[in-house]
Amino acid sequence: MKQKKSRVKWVSLTVLMVAGISYLWWYWDSSRVESMESASGFHMKFRTTGDQIEVYQDQKWQPFFVKGVNLGASLPGHYPGELPITKEDYLRWFAMIDEMGANVIRVYTIHPPAFYEALVSYNRQKEGEPLYLMQGIWSPEEMLIEKKDAYLPEIREEFRHEIQDAVGAVYGDITLPEKQGKASGKYTANAGQYLIGWHTGTEWDPVMVQNTNKLHAKSASYQGAYFRTTEQSTAFEAWLAEMVDTVAKEESKQGWQHPMTFTNWVTTDPLSHPGEPLYQEDLVSVDPTHVKAASWEAGYFASYHVYPYYPDLFRHDTALQQVKNEAGEIDTYKAYLRQLKAYHKDLPILVTEFGVPASWGIAHLGNLGRDQGGHTEKEQGEINAALLKEIGEEGYAGGIVFAWQDEWFKKTWNTMRFELPEDRRSFWVNVLTNESLFGILGMYPNKDGVLNIDGERSDWDKLQPEEKQKLNLSLPGFEEIWMAHDEGYVYLMAQLDHSFDPQKEQLYFGVDTTPGGNRHAPELGGTKLDEGLETLIRLGKDDESEVRIASNYDFHTRLYGKAYGMLPLKEEEQRDDSGVFKPWKLAVGLEMEPPDSKKYYPMEEVDAGKLLQGTSNSEDPNYNSLAAWQAKGKVVEMRVPWMLLGFTDPSSLAVMSYQGEGKTFKTVTTKGIRVLPWIVNREKPQTTSLPESPNPFRVTELPLYSWPTWEQVRYHERKKQSYSILQKAYREIKPSILQK
Repeated sequence: MKQKKSRVKWVSLTVLMVAGISYLWWYWDSSRVESMESASGFHMKFRTTGDQIEVYQDQKWQPFFVKGVNLGASLPGHYPGELPITKEDYLRWFAMIDEMGANVIRVYTIHPPAFYEALVSYNRQKEGEPLYLMQGIWSPEEMLIEKKDAYLPEIREEFRHEIQDAVGAVYGDITLPEKQGKASGKYTANAGQYLIGWHTGTEWDPVMVQNTNKLHAKSASYQGAYFRTTEQSTAFEAWLAEMVDTVAKEESKQGWQHPMTFTNWVTTDPLSHPGEPLYQEDLVSVDPTHVKAASWEAGYFASYHVYPYYPDLFRHDTALQQVKNEAGEIDTYKAYLRQLKAYHKDLPILVTEFGVPASWGIAHLGNLGRDQGGHTEKEQGEINAALLKEIGEEGYAGGIVFAWQDEWFKKTWNTMRFELPEDRRSFWVNVLTNESLFGILGMYPNKDGVLNIDGERSDWDKLQPEEKQKLNLSLPGFEEIWMAHDEGYVYLMAQLDHSFDPQKEQLYFGVDTTPGGNRHAPELGGTKLDEGLETLIRLGKDDESEVRIASNYDFHTRLYGKAYGMLPLKEEEQRDDSGVFKPWKLAVGLEMEPPDSKKYYPMEEVDAGKLLQGTSNSEDPNYNSLAAWQAKGKVVEMRVPWMLLGFTDPSSLAVMSYQGEGKTFKTVTTKGIRVLPWIVNREKPQTTSLPESPNPFRVTELPLYSWPTWEQVRYHERKKQSYSILQKAYREIKPSILQK
């Protein structure tokens, strides 16, 4: 009996020791970051004072300028809800983000436990100031847009639960059960010590905000324990104050206070924009000045997502065309920043999203060429650096660039209807979809850096046999043709029997993927084909090199001409074998007319099929991330984005069908790609190198380039050229708040 009691005593003592050590470890870990204790007994590391964010450092409060980066939750081949990022990924990224000069990482939602564990682990071993965290709390966005009433009990309840989960995850004080599309697991790492602030909610749908205000006009006030509204507040602003107050209540249980904000964007800013074409983009305001910190000593700040190309007011609002930059150019982005800062007066304001993507495709046009896409990686870096500089010059408390890594699953309004099936977007990278390529860290398809577009065939010779296919063709002017592919492009290498000179000749490649298309065309001279071509590639002088698309296959015209009536249609071009190949266009602005817009605006398009000559070798000083082709001597190399060839999902061999009416498209499964090459001498433009017989030429007997479907992607990450440019900008920026 005595022995049994002794054993129980030792077990109890061991449990107490473990608990004590765990508590001491937690306490020691929490005290790693210098903080101060407020009058009300809360730990504070950051606070807001006037229009500044301050950090407690060296036993005093000092101005802190946020130089941040937004970090997503996905990897190629995955969607965010699958949460594929590992602790090793996070640790590697944190080191690169730190090296870049960023001091804040913003996340939009709860990440897996590995994220917070990695952040704590990285900061423990880091010399100097840690990497700080701005934690976003995802609102029930889909329900809000669908129901258009923020006050619905199910919406409030879901948001409150998300807030509780987020606070528990940050402070390592919760276990989240498995739930589809959500992070789960046991959270034990206390990352709260590295928090700079809470960022509540998502971009607000203006129709939802307006409807909520209308339905609950009598509820336009909230007086909470820590946050309240002013007399000018609306019902939606009162609801927001309640949600921010809920965050404060939950965090106060942890003994800490951090600055609070909620997400906002230009569409729901409190400014008036008479020059904005669309009423919905200036329909309603969500005003941060209508929410106040009642007894939250860490304070409160305003935050906005501000891009230089959206909404269209950045191009059309004359009220923004009064400010010039250092180069003497009208700068509407700088003008907007100035107006927004002036409105918020003594409230700190951050631009928590800004940036442009390094993509082939463009979705919106911006002032000073700051378009949503169409930029090389170098241009991306230069524009992002310029935007950050303006944010600092205009007295903002900081800027957070969008985004750290490319995310293949993203969609864009002007390509999303052509990406089918929709649930396979993450299996390939559509470089025409700019949203996929905002990253400073590029996520490249597997042959990037393996097949460099530089006019050298040595890369092809090194490829494994299963990675390439020789096309057994016997056509005048060509010695060899090889093809390959990856998750982003179709690659082709042609070796001619002479040196290619774009000044003297043009090189054509007709592409057939599905029955239909042009069996004759001026570019074919007098040659007729037994099967039609969907697309036509031409290589020549700089302004000539492009991909064109058969007029009756052109899904851009079919959607915006046939379905929406925004483009003129020629009946003869809609017929099979029209003989017309049209430029490959992307919409960048839809036709707008009253009552949706204040006046008539025509549809806007850009040519997405232009092929730039250059090198895709990132180690070459002349590297151009948008390079499509290069020629050197007898060798011609090129890479063509899948969608330009009519593919809606190469991973499942899906191509756009000729069928389908209205706004919905159909796809068919292709057996592969047939390529018909020929040469046109500029001195005899009506004569091609195609043989005169047989007539019609048998495209159906050409070799078929084929590949198996894929369910797994191969990719590699690499810092884009923009990384070093932004690194320099982060290190050199001298924000006005630090100059006071």
